[in-house]
Amino acid sequence: MALQFKSGFIALAFFILGWALCASGQTSEQKSVSPEHPGEAAPGGEQVPAYRLSGTIRGTVIDQSGALVAGARVSLTGVDQSLNREVLSGSDGQFSFASIVPGPFQLTVTSAGFSAQTASGILHSGEIETLPQMVLSVAANVTEVQVGVSQVEVAEEQIKIEEKQRVLGVIPNFYVSYIPNAAPLNSKQKFKLAWKTVIDPVTFVVVGGTAAVEQAQNHFIGYGQGAQGYAKRFGAGYADTVSGTFIGGAILASLLKQDPRYFYKGTGSKQSRFLYAIANSVICKGDNRRWQANYSNILGNVAAGGISNLYYPAQDRDSAELTFENAAVGIVAGAFTNLLQEFVLRKLTPDASKHDPGKP
Repeated sequence: MALQFKSGFIALAFFILGWALCASGQTSEQKSVSPEHPGEAAPGGEQVPAYRLSGTIRGTVIDQSGALVAGARVSLTGVDQSLNREVLSGSDGQFSFASIVPGPFQLTVTSAGFSAQTASGILHSGEIETLPQMVLSVAANVTEVQVGVSQVEVAEEQIKIEEKQRVLGVIPNFYVSYIPNAAPLNSKQKFKLAWKTVIDPVTFVVVGGTAAVEQAQNHFIGYGQGAQGYAKRFGAGYADTVSGTFIGGAILASLLKQDPRYFYKGTGSKQSRFLYAIANSVICKGDNRRWQANYSNILGNVAAGGISNLYYPAQDRDSAELTFENAAVGIVAGAFTNLLQEFVLRKLTPDASKHDPGKP
């Protein structure tokens, strides 16, 4: 009886084990149908529905120097026509495509003055695909580049970067570009940058502090003392700032088609950078991106000095000779400022480190 019970138990155990293995094999076959391949037949001839989650493709566009490229046109294409999309890289050089159907894709990046760059891959279900940096090379022998984004749009994105640049996070540092191949500004953008500078709260603080020192030293004695004297000194100082900024940085820069910004070098020997900074007090980039004499800055200093004769006290007004001397002083001061930009201020400008192609 015990032997019969034991034999029956063993037979039952083999039956259960065989049934479990068979069920496991069927489950494995069902799972082997990848949700990535819709319509694949399962055992028995049935179609297994596919459940695929959309994904995201993102990346960053830079140039060969490592500087971020804003306003680059990024085109996404794939087998599925609904996948085709286009975006512009942001001020930080980044782009992103959300809610993308999984599958093969190709990216094409174009920007004015650069050769097109392509990349391809396969986006999997629910994946966030972060691509390696898209490095654009300067196009060789390009006389005309047909792209979807205009030069004005590119310059506008780059101005947004410059408007965030502040020394120690406070003092405006708008007139320096850490993007070596920055798009030239049109007249509207030059006036916008000048206006942004003269209405900045820090500008009023600096002018106000200077007026207070002048009053304490009884400088420009013809203005007198008290609130009225301070107001006249403040008004004269602010008028100097406005006239100097607008005449040299906007009016003449527009008429002469010159770029009023300092283009940070950041690479090469210290001697080459020193000479570059000094030279930029008398030369500048034209709107054609070629170096030329900085007439807008030189003549702007002379013009601003001449205009100041309209509102300073008679005994403090400059003669013509002194006006030209002050213009020369302005050029020297510009050279000193450029040296600070090249060797000091970049390190003190937090937002600049994100766009600087050079190393401190």
